[in-house]
Amino acid sequence: MSIWSSGFGPIIRCGLSAIANASLRALSAEFDALYSPFGRESIPPERLVRALLLQAFYSIRSERQLVERIEYDLLFRWFVGLGIDEVVWDATTFTKNRDRLLDGDVAAKFLSAVLSQTRVKRLLSSEHFSVDGTLIEAWASPKSFKPKDGSGEPPGPGRNGERDFHGERRTNDTHASSTDPDARLYRKGRGKEAKLSFMGHALMENRNGLIVGAVATRASGHAERLAALALIEPHAECPQSITLGGDKNYDTKDFVMELRERAVTPHVAQNDTNRRSAIDGRTTRHPGYAVSMRIRKRIEEAFGWAKTVAGLRKMRHRGLPKVDWQFTLAMTAYNLIRLPKLLADPA
Repeated sequence: MSIWSSGFGPIIRCGLSAIANASLRALSAEFDALYSPFGRESIPPERLVRALLLQAFYSIRSERQLVERIEYDLLFRWFVGLGIDEVVWDATTFTKNRDRLLDGDVAAKFLSAVLSQTRVKRLLSSEHFSVDGTLIEAWASPKSFKPKDGSGEPPGPGRNGERDFHGERRTNDTHASSTDPDARLYRKGRGKEAKLSFMGHALMENRNGLIVGAVATRASGHAERLAALALIEPHAECPQSITLGGDKNYDTKDFVMELRERAVTPHVAQNDTNRRSAIDGRTTRHPGYAVSMRIRKRIEEAFGWAKTVAGLRKMRHRGLPKVDWQFTLAMTAYNLIRLPKLLADPA
C-alpha cells in the first residue's frame, strides 16, 4: 500500500508536504551558498530534495526512472513543485545538481531541520536513546576485490571474464575493490559469506522511535562503537543524565567507560558468553534497563524500511560520501513517513 492510498492519506499528503517545506525553508541560506549568482539557471535544491524523497517513498531504482516518473505523474509534479506545463529536467542534469547537494552536507542538515521544528520537538525524548548499526551491501562485485600490489591473477577474456579466487586469502589490508575503494570485505557473523559492504549507524530516541542521528562508515569491527560515541556526543551535553541502549556488540569495557565519562548510562545488552559483561547489577537492576532492552529493537524498523522500501539493500552509489548522503536521507525519509501520523494522534 502506498503512502498516498492509505487510510490517513489526506493527513499524509498535507502533513508530510508541510513538514518537508518548513524544513527546506529553514535551509534557504545553506542552499544560497551552494549556488553561484552567475551562469545558467540550475535545478532549485528544494525540488531536488523533494524528488529524492519521492525516490525513497516509492522504491524507484534509479534517478533516470525517477525523472521519467515525474514527467507523467501529476502527484509527483505537485509534491516536487512543478507545474503541469513545466519541462522536467534531464536525468544527467539532475545527477550533476544532486552532487552539489552532497558538497553542502544537505542530508544531515535536512534531518536536523526536520527535528528542530517546534511541533516535532515535542515528540522527542531528550533523555533515552538507542543505537545500532546495519550492513549495507556496496555496489561492487567480489571480482573487483584485488591485491593492492597488482599481483593478482588476471581475469579471463570477455566482458565479464571468469576469476577464480577460491582458496585465496583475501583481507582488507592486502586487497581493495577497484570499483569502490571505500567498500570493505565484511561478514555479518560466523558461517555468513563475506561481502563488500558499508555500515549504516542510526541513533533513535526512545519515546516515539524517531531517528535523531545517522551516519555511514566503512565496515569494521569497531565502527559501530565509534559511530555510537560520535552520534551520542551532542546529546551528552545536557545537564540531566541520559541512557543509551544497544545490543551485545556494544558490551565492551572501553565503550562502557567512554559512555560513563560522558555521563551517559550504558543500557546495553549483556554479553556474558565465555566472558564477563562490562555492566553489572548496578545497572541492570533498575526498571529503566528492562524498558531500554525492549524499546531498542525498534531501531530495526528504520533499517528494515530503508532496505525494503528506500532501496538501501544494495547501494546505488559508490564512495563513502555518497553512501553516507543516501543513508542519512533515507533515515530522514523514514521520519517524514511517520511524523504526520504521530502529529495527528491526540495522545
